[in-house]
Amino acid sequence: MEAFQKKILVTNEDLDELKHVNNVRYVQWIQDISKEHWDKLTTAAIQEKVIWVVLNHNIDYKSAAVLGDEILLKTYIESSKGALSIRVVEMFNNQTQELLVKSKTKWCLLNPDTLKPIRISEEIRSLFINVTKYPS
Repeated sequence: MEAFQKKILVTNEDLDELKHVNNVRYVQWIQDISKEHWDKLTTAAIQEKVIWVVLNHNIDYKSAAVLGDEILLKTYIESSKGALSIRVVEMFNNQTQELLVKSKTKWCLLNPDTLKPIRISEEIRSLFINVTKYPS
């Protein structure tokens, strides 16, 4: 299975006062692609049984994106153990292939009724295993 990918075109709404993509926007894009990847690979039945919450975002900002840049986002699961999963999101300038942002987010799987952590099932793990990683 390959990393999940999508492209985003930087608009005026994405910019901060320095005319670069705002750091908060990068966090939103990390959240968005993570959810899209989850939604694409899982069924409604699986989604009703569990919820994910973020425990930690670790984000390295490597270079700035500006108005009109096309950004290629790639995400994959780096590791999972117990109720925890580490998801990597990388963002590249799609024209130059320059790495702009690399994040690692620690997610915790919860029971939606009790909000207590639950082990990641083999059913879920198998959907995200053997993911091709794109080293930066």
